[in-house]
Amino acid sequence: MGVKQTIKRLDAFPRAEEHLLQKTQSGALVSIISLVIMATLFLHELTYYLTTYTVHQMSVDLKRGETLPIHINMTFPSLPCDVLSVDAIDLSGKHEVDLDTNIWKLRLNSYGHIIGTEYLSDLVEKEHAAHKHDDDKDHHEDSDTNLHAHGFDQAAESMIKKVKQALANGEGCRVYGVLDVQRVAGNFHVSVHGLNILAAQMIFEGAAHVNVSHIIHDLSFGPKYPGLHNPLDGTTRILHDTSGVFKYYIKIVPTEYRYISKEVLPTNQFSVTEYFSPISEFDKKWPAVYFLYDLSPITVAIKEERRSFLHFITRLCAVLGGTFALSGMLDRWMFRLLEVLTKPKSRFW
Repeated sequence: MGVKQTIKRLDAFPRAEEHLLQKTQSGALVSIISLVIMATLFLHELTYYLTTYTVHQMSVDLKRGETLPIHINMTFPSLPCDVLSVDAIDLSGKHEVDLDTNIWKLRLNSYGHIIGTEYLSDLVEKEHAAHKHDDDKDHHEDSDTNLHAHGFDQAAESMIKKVKQALANGEGCRVYGVLDVQRVAGNFHVSVHGLNILAAQMIFEGAAHVNVSHIIHDLSFGPKYPGLHNPLDGTTRILHDTSGVFKYYIKIVPTEYRYISKEVLPTNQFSVTEYFSPISEFDKKWPAVYFLYDLSPITVAIKEERRSFLHFITRLCAVLGGTFALSGMLDRWMFRLLEVLTKPKSRFW
């Protein structure tokens, strides 16, 4: 018996007799409110526990010999697909003109609706069979001599008429696809550089009339991961009564995203600055949209993590215990307040 009595003295939650308990309406109201608050806090803590968070780590980029995927999705509302080409060049000296691998062009009418699909411009393909430029300046300076030597055939002339008609109808073009380039600094640009100078002059009647207004729907250097924001997505640049060269200077940061399931997603994020250079009637350069990119030597590893179960239990006990204790204090205060307010009335009567 002595041991049992000693154990009973250690009870921190003594039970009162049923007839000694007094239930009140104020206590019931406090209890209901407390239960609602505790249920809300429990759901909040459970959601907080199940939600992952990310940890960022940086290290030197040791990747070699890999390709860099460039996802582009752009609209040129004032240029037909027949004159647009996608060119790429990198520091290794590799120069690709009018890339057609995994690049699609959608013909748009003046309202922006799709009216046709092209995989490779017939006019640009025909002109490249007779002429290929090494860089922008060499292309425009040497093509005059080439064209005077061989002239236009009937198919090319009919194509030029077709392009002029498309310009008159207000046709545009949507260019989208994936470029796989070497993992070195370089640039790619969308322009009319695939045409020789004489054809471009016949179509546009001068470089100042080439409207390179554009909308960048999507530009990324790899698959997207949760929380990634590409700064050029949704960029709109519309020109009125002028033209010029757009240059986007891009700094690419190699990134690895590691999911909670241990799956690793290699991708890239980037920052960008923009520069626009207007041109006049007497400039020899032709309007274009350039994307000049460089890679950072630092790679970022983003890892998803989840909070420990012990951390969840600790927070849960803290918030629920605190709410229960506070509701008990509030119930006692309300009971005493009502007792003080009702006692004088009973004495008066």
